[in-house]
Amino acid sequence: MARRHVASEGQEGDIDITPMLDIVFIMLIFFIVTTSFVKESGVTVSRPTASTAESKQGSNILIAIRANGEIWIDKKRVDPNSVRAHIERLHAENPKGGLVVQADKKSTNEKLMAVLNAARAAGMREVAISTEK
Repeated sequence: MARRHVASEGQEGDIDITPMLDIVFIMLIFFIVTTSFVKESGVTVSRPTASTAESKQGSNILIAIRANGEIWIDKKRVDPNSVRAHIERLHAENPKGGLVVQADKKSTNEKLMAVLNAARAAGMREVAISTEK
């Protein structure tokens, strides 16, 4: 069996995809930078109503306190003794954000005060309690 080799005259027509890869990479960076991430506490709580409630905008740290006293941060149940460490970590990631506590109306003031004290100890100055209007 004889091999045939066809000699081509001139250069082969290769397509350079480097500029296309550069554009795709730049678009990827653009979408990552402009995306806003919504953080959720991870559980649903029945918040108390307040006639003086105000809407807060911006990136916030959300902490939920359930009716049975469980504390949730970033969709994870957190031990009450480690709340301060979690708040410090989240505050370091977003120093301009505030803290919003979503306390169930059947939860105790003891858990709410523990979270507020941990927030103060972690250096948080902008703290709000979430309510229904």
